[in-house]
Amino acid sequence: METPPVTDTIAAIATPSGRGGVGIVRLSGPNAATIAEAIAGPMPVPRKAAYRRFRDTAGRNIDDGLLLHFPAPHSFTGEDVVELHGHGGPVVMDLLLRAVLEHGARLARAGEFSERAFLNGKLDLAQAEAVADLIDAGSEQAARAALRSLEGEFSARIDALAEGVFELRIYIEAALDFSDEDIDFIADGAVAERLHDLVRRLDDIERSARQGSRLREGLHVVIAGRPNVGKSSLLNRLARRESAIVTDIPGTTRDVLREHIHLDGLPLHVIDTAGLRDAADPVEREGVRRAWAEIERADLLLLVLDATTGEGEDERAILARLPQRLPRVAVYNKCDLTGEPPGVDGDDVRLSAKTGSGIEALVGELKRRAGFASDFEDSFIARRRHLDALARTREALERAQERLQEGNPELVAEELRLAHDALGEITGRVSSDALLGGIFASFCIGK
Repeated sequence: METPPVTDTIAAIATPSGRGGVGIVRLSGPNAATIAEAIAGPMPVPRKAAYRRFRDTAGRNIDDGLLLHFPAPHSFTGEDVVELHGHGGPVVMDLLLRAVLEHGARLARAGEFSERAFLNGKLDLAQAEAVADLIDAGSEQAARAALRSLEGEFSARIDALAEGVFELRIYIEAALDFSDEDIDFIADGAVAERLHDLVRRLDDIERSARQGSRLREGLHVVIAGRPNVGKSSLLNRLARRESAIVTDIPGTTRDVLREHIHLDGLPLHVIDTAGLRDAADPVEREGVRRAWAEIERADLLLLVLDATTGEGEDERAILARLPQRLPRVAVYNKCDLTGEPPGVDGDDVRLSAKTGSGIEALVGELKRRAGFASDFEDSFIARRRHLDALARTREALERAQERLQEGNPELVAEELRLAHDALGEITGRVSSDALLGGIFASFCIGK
């Protein structure tokens, strides 16, 4: 992808809004050093901090702080980068940024520093996205996985697979050019074996990517069931705090209640819902409607049942209405009253939300259903667009296998081209302006 020429210099506050001990204004572009010199005096030795006094365009003092210079191409963006480190008050930062803009810099768009790093070849697209994911990480495991992506582990595996796809495509196309020499390169089984190996390698990448996606986005879990089966008590146990009001009065929960929790690094968006029944009260009826709406959007349903009564007509009516595609776990609550041992029983879990017995068994089942392992050493952060590109890669490789069995090598080569392009979208080897705009627009200003 050809890099467009950069003629302007961008600037932004690179530290969070609010008060802090230190605040940073960052500049990147051809005039970064010139603008900074007008404010803070001569540039220091590259990558060495120097104490300076910052002044506005009228020569008035703004602040005292540190000045750092990272000359191109040895900088985050690959351009001249300058950082002004001052005291982290919002007024001071605004005055310093205003002075920078008055000297000719332009306010950076969201993610524009990372976008320039990508365009200048300092990062590929997956690494650039990992910058934002590292900042947004909600757990230690997610942060470590994002760092592995930033360091290039995800990209290296994608590039290696893409190279294998490309080499096989070249082999087939070269063989087609010499087809008049009566060499049956399809019958010897080499192409089929190489295709099988590519699919196997894709399996490994997809497995790690799905885990990384769970680390980043979490699992949307909805707790549902009849009134008074212990849904809110179960939420409180999972959240490890009194998040929901619990009473013996049916219909206490009348709206959805959301909790964001982590189970050994697995983020869960847990949603407690109103008891599912035909309600006469209009407020409770609206709560039931919202409950069904949340069920439709769930990744996983915890259907809570009363172990003392089991599955009755009301439960069967609920089961009949559930979306067929929706994964679910039947949670039999109140096993402390039935004397049954807590734990996993096939696809069911028996527990007591009141005493907490069986909760760890449910946590293990949630992790298993999410395809989530406690060992994150092979994980890297992945986004939904990565999973989509990997899915299209798989479809193309599987079609290539079908075309090979049909004896149509020309279409095999075409499917390999489509697989190669899909992999290229992940790292940015194949990209569009619309794709880049959508990705970097989600970044914070100054990064």
